[in-house]
Amino acid sequence: MARQQPPPWVHTAFLFCLLSLSGAIEIPMDLSQPPTITKQSVKEHIVDPRDNILIECEAKGNPAPSFHWTRNSRFFNIAKDPRVSMRRRSGTLVIDFRSGGRPEEYEGEYQCFARNKFGTALSNRIRLQVSKSPLWPKENLDPVVVQEGAPLTLQCNPPPGLPSPVIFWMSSSMEPITQDKRVSQGHNGDLYFSNVMLQDMQTDYSCNARFHFTHTIQQKNPFNLKVLTNHPYNDSSLRNHPDMYSARGVAERTPSFMYPQGTASSQMVLRGMDLLLECIASGVPTPDIAWYKKGGDLPSDKAKFENFNKALRITNVSEEDSGEYFCLASNKMGSIRHTISVRVKAAPYWLDEPKNLILAPGEDGRLVCRANGNPKPTVQWMVNGEPLQSAPPNPNREVAGDTIIFRDTQISSRAVYQCNTSNEHGYLLANAFVSVLDVPPRMLSPRNQLIRVILYNRTRLDCPFFGSPIPTLRWFKNGQGSNLDGGNYHVYENGSLEIKMIRKEDQGIYTCVATNILGKAENQVRLEVKDPTRIYRMPEDQVAKRGTTVQLECRVKHDPSLKLTVYWLKDDEPLYVGNRMKKEEDSLTIFGVAERDQGSYTCVASTELDQDLAKAYLTVLADQATPTNRLAALPKGRPDRPRDLELTDLAERSVRLTWIPGDDNNSPITDYVVQFEEDQFQPGVWHDHSKFPGSVNSAILQLSPYVNYQFRVIAINEVGSSHPSLPSERYRTSGAPPESNPSDVKGEGTRKNNMEITWTPMNATSAFGPNLRYIVKWRRRETRETWNNVTVWGSRYVVGQTPVYVPYEIRVQAENDFGKGPEPDTVIGYSGEDYPRAAPTDVKIRVLNSTAISLQWNRVYSDTVQGQLREYRAYYWRESSLLKNLWVSQKRQQAGFPGDRLRGVVSRLFPYSNYKLEMAVVNGRGDGPRSETKEFTTPEGVPSAPRRFRVRQPNLETINLEWDHPEHPNGILTGYTLKYVAFNGTKVGKQIVENFSPNQTKFTMQRADPVSRYRFSLSARTQVGSGEAVTEESPAPPNEAAPTAAYTNNQADIATQGWFIGLMCAVALLVLTLLIVCFIKRSRGGKYPVREKKDVPLGPEDPKEEDGSFDYSDEDNKPLQGSQTSLDGTIKQQESDDSLVDYGEGGEGQFNEDGSFIGQYTVKKDKEETEGNESSEATSPVNAIYSLA
Repeated sequence: MARQQPPPWVHTAFLFCLLSLSGAIEIPMDLSQPPTITKQSVKEHIVDPRDNILIECEAKGNPAPSFHWTRNSRFFNIAKDPRVSMRRRSGTLVIDFRSGGRPEEYEGEYQCFARNKFGTALSNRIRLQVSKSPLWPKENLDPVVVQEGAPLTLQCNPPPGLPSPVIFWMSSSMEPITQDKRVSQGHNGDLYFSNVMLQDMQTDYSCNARFHFTHTIQQKNPFNLKVLTNHPYNDSSLRNHPDMYSARGVAERTPSFMYPQGTASSQMVLRGMDLLLECIASGVPTPDIAWYKKGGDLPSDKAKFENFNKALRITNVSEEDSGEYFCLASNKMGSIRHTISVRVKAAPYWLDEPKNLILAPGEDGRLVCRANGNPKPTVQWMVNGEPLQSAPPNPNREVAGDTIIFRDTQISSRAVYQCNTSNEHGYLLANAFVSVLDVPPRMLSPRNQLIRVILYNRTRLDCPFFGSPIPTLRWFKNGQGSNLDGGNYHVYENGSLEIKMIRKEDQGIYTCVATNILGKAENQVRLEVKDPTRIYRMPEDQVAKRGTTVQLECRVKHDPSLKLTVYWLKDDEPLYVGNRMKKEEDSLTIFGVAERDQGSYTCVASTELDQDLAKAYLTVLADQATPTNRLAALPKGRPDRPRDLELTDLAERSVRLTWIPGDDNNSPITDYVVQFEEDQFQPGVWHDHSKFPGSVNSAILQLSPYVNYQFRVIAINEVGSSHPSLPSERYRTSGAPPESNPSDVKGEGTRKNNMEITWTPMNATSAFGPNLRYIVKWRRRETRETWNNVTVWGSRYVVGQTPVYVPYEIRVQAENDFGKGPEPDTVIGYSGEDYPRAAPTDVKIRVLNSTAISLQWNRVYSDTVQGQLREYRAYYWRESSLLKNLWVSQKRQQAGFPGDRLRGVVSRLFPYSNYKLEMAVVNGRGDGPRSETKEFTTPEGVPSAPRRFRVRQPNLETINLEWDHPEHPNGILTGYTLKYVAFNGTKVGKQIVENFSPNQTKFTMQRADPVSRYRFSLSARTQVGSGEAVTEESPAPPNEAAPTAAYTNNQADIATQGWFIGLMCAVALLVLTLLIVCFIKRSRGGKYPVREKKDVPLGPEDPKEEDGSFDYSDEDNKPLQGSQTSLDGTIKQQESDDSLVDYGEGGEGQFNEDGSFIGQYTVKKDKEETEGNESSEATSPVNAIYSLA
């Protein structure tokens, strides 16, 4: 039993995520505004010569901007070149070579200009270069002769390519050259031997260059080595000799540097780039390399060692990484060091990037362009693409270095300003427009949104707004109280309200109010707080025999207002519930368990807001042979733990594990599970390695490279599992390059301008070596641009500053200190989505009937969707009813039409109503702008059923009917129709129809007879027809003993009540018993002998016969002997001083607690007599009746 992760409700909530919490407010596209560049190619644009050239430039503005280009700072006349075209509604250039031409002719520096009447925006200067893959010059290489133990450098000298090729060494038979700290490839592509050994002569060495765009590999003629040695036999046993070099007669030498030369060198690196320092040394034995920084420590968070410690890489260099570094090469003969002086320069980078300035007439403002770099960059201002010095003077504008100040701004000040900051290492260009508007506040999001969030989560309430002057925004809760900010609340610049931890008391209606001098606007958001979904009784691990029944519990507590879905996974895949399984609300039952049912079972409880899950493991035991009588009589138990684990037959990729089984405790061992633990990635965590039959106690285990293994064994029988054995000794396998790459690679945007690349990290058994890392590569799909790459040690990387929703090719390759994994597969990912920019147009509505309409619209352009088109969505609301004085709910409803559809049907409308409707495009980010509001009217329909239909029966002659008007008339009521029919048991009379006026809500019906019941059906009518009918029945006729009562449709007939039926049955049974007793007494009338041999004294009033018999009368109302009847009908005892005991034999007569006599008159009898006591008072039928009373 286990929770796989913290409850997802801790992390999941319905959030109104913001475009940017601190971003500038954007002008809605329906307002006039200067152009803004939205998409452009990279500054260094390298293209594939085999493809058409694409240079991107897109912009937005109102009115829509026009585009033109310069090439090498001169106007580029597109119309004169038939190969060059510009995409429609875009400035993107397409250069087509299908009809011939050389791409090299178009190399140069391009710049795009987007212009409308309010200004001109510029793209970066885009340097277009054509990729080159030159051939390797032909050369004949003589064999390289070298003395064993001497250093050697095999130079690659690849042909210069654009971009630079990837270099790797292989043999002429395409086998990779094994590299280690003795033999390795330098960053310049050369292959370095710290010392040459005789085995290096077993192969040849060829340098290979892989060119990026053409995906071709060029191979240099191979080098052949001839190693001169004093020990001509290549005895493999000497390779692992503790003093291998002495054994081969190789003289030991102190280290010396092969690269770089000398004792000192210098290196320059740009801020933000990677610094790579390299030291390769020769020597016998092979030297070890260590790295240090003078006056401080290496930056542990950025420093990585590569190429068997011969290279030091510092990522994302900053100014504090400058200084002196030195590498120390040492072996047992001595040491040597090389000092590298590192200088960090910087291309310009933003300190304060200029942002669009939105002002109202008469307002002041400023544009700030502040950047830093090394050397210090210079700042140049331009307006609409022209130097500011040559622009017409503006008395309201003042330039102060990196700042432009605007005072008393007027409409004429609208323009696009460019800031260009540059130094010898690069430049930055930014556009920022000045827009002068007079706009009262307006809300940009739908009104009265509902947000549901899980308790204790963090959430943000969005309130996008616009106005000029820029409005101030305040938040209020439930329409009262002070402005919400501080404590548990935080308001961002763009108006978003963050609630840091949701509590129950945070539920309510939140109002945001935007105010400027021209007015105010407000919007409301209703926040509902929901309880989290929790599994409070989780499934537990179970061990079951084959053929038995297993039940896994999963009891969930959730918010009752949310729809709960409970489903099961088996081995992390959806579980198919077949005939042998039964899924209930709080459990999963498996009947007739089989071996295939073994595995992990995960219960997932989810709502639309959150989920929780819990996992258990089911182990299925195979059938065992029937035990002998001796074993059957003995108690069974779990096996004892195995012991004395031993590792033998140690090899690079395998080992033999042997153990001694423990006692099986009278139940044969069926399986052994071997588990392992490694101390690098998950120390202390045991994993299943393999499973073996219970008949073995030794097995060969296949191992992965570079894992420090430790093993233990668990025995299993039909009762259960043993305790794990004590761990074995550790065994570390040697390392190797990874043989696989991470799985589940994805690229998805989390914001509109990024793409998050994620993957499932590799585990310890697939790392194969130290310092497992991932080389992440990405590039725009179909652009053939250069692959971007970065080395990551985690399982995610975020690519920033991406265009909105464009496809990327993604590759993630594993690498460790022994080398790289295989070439990874290419995965297609997408950058983040933005809200759609356009609404459906030409929306047409056709009324189908009183409750449905047909919609038709024109699709939006794909580039305005800015994401994956999820659906077209219709928002509609009931504005009013055509019936006067009828209140209607104006709650907004929606209908979605998934996919790229052009028509749909909206149903379940109210008839005879005025509606309004808007359309929007929906992508993964959310809704786009709404279309023009359309109005339509639904025709009359049939009404709903009359309300509160009541049937009352005041007496046996009449039945009263009453009802209320329908809740939804759906038109003008023309009347009511009543249909009724009499029935008595299975007999049904003729149906009678009555029609009433629309104002009549009562009817009195005369019954034809007091016995029959009636079934009534009542419906309302409009001109369209009759609506839904409501049906009731009259109550059953009352019984004679009960007074007639009024019945309603909620009352039940007394004759059908269980208590009444039981009472009647008891009365009938009592009457039947009394009749039987009376019958018996009558059948015994006459004379009965009571004395034959004994003289029994009789009372003085006893009637006597000469034959000694009693004479019983058949009169039912004769009083009991010794009693008299009073005037009120009660029976009284005669006055007598005799004790009742005198009539019995001894004192056996007894009285009840209430004083009633429960004894029996008895007489003396012979032992043979069996009769004579039937005349007791207790068996008298009259006495029986009164005893009940």
